[in-house]
Amino acid sequence: MDPFNGNSLSWSLTEGIVELALHRDPCNEIGSLTLAELERFADDLEKSGQQVRALIIYSRLTSGFCAGADLRELFQGIQPLEAEERSARVRDFLLRVHRVFNAIDSAPLTTIAAVHGVVFGGGFELALTCDMIVADRTARFCFPELRLGLIPGFGGIPRMKRDIGNGLVRDLLLTGRSINANKAAAVGLVSQVVAPGEAVRVARSVALQTTKFDRQTAQVAKEFIKPIPYAELQEEIRLFCELMGRPAVEEALRKFVESTDAQPYLP
Repeated sequence: MDPFNGNSLSWSLTEGIVELALHRDPCNEIGSLTLAELERFADDLEKSGQQVRALIIYSRLTSGFCAGADLRELFQGIQPLEAEERSARVRDFLLRVHRVFNAIDSAPLTTIAAVHGVVFGGGFELALTCDMIVADRTARFCFPELRLGLIPGFGGIPRMKRDIGNGLVRDLLLTGRSINANKAAAVGLVSQVVAPGEAVRVARSVALQTTKFDRQTAQVAKEFIKPIPYAELQEEIRLFCELMGRPAVEEALRKFVESTDAQPYLP
């Protein structure tokens, strides 16, 4: 797997461990550029065969891991379109994201998200595709989509239900509140909480430990304990597209786009 240095993310492979670094200002929002580079990564990862044993995803930005979808770009891109064309554009975007996220979720290797700071919306959903989350104490997790009249669209709810059950899912989804790393660890969402700035170092140690075991056995174990909720993921796409067509959502997105706040997604 050859190294890659893109405009929004980069990756390199060392001793069977690939590190995917996010570095798009202001907080790794997932728009067309980031998605295209993520698609390239997913393709390269699939072709890597036995070369890769573990994956670490992290952010080089001080602001956090990822603030989610680039809603400004998405909203501005669909504004000139008619209703049916808007729905088709949004659906295509979501399908592309889901293909990448499903590829990471089902990859036949151990995957670790090393997170800090903002882990919101689509960024939270990206972390949930990984087998483990290592969080430093600055990390905060949130699904703010209901503030805009939407639900998470990158697969977060089905994956979170799979991992920890409905109680906290309902809380985060219906209140829009954020939780810290300690709370996330207490409910089993996070596997380790570490000191600020230590998440990547600890993730590297964990990844190295996982490479000591038989790859095929680890793959079988992962398939057994981590089924992909494909039917629910498809239903999520349908519901998201349906909600996107509501006038109230368009108005909420317009206010979001016109906001002068540096980080209008913060609770």
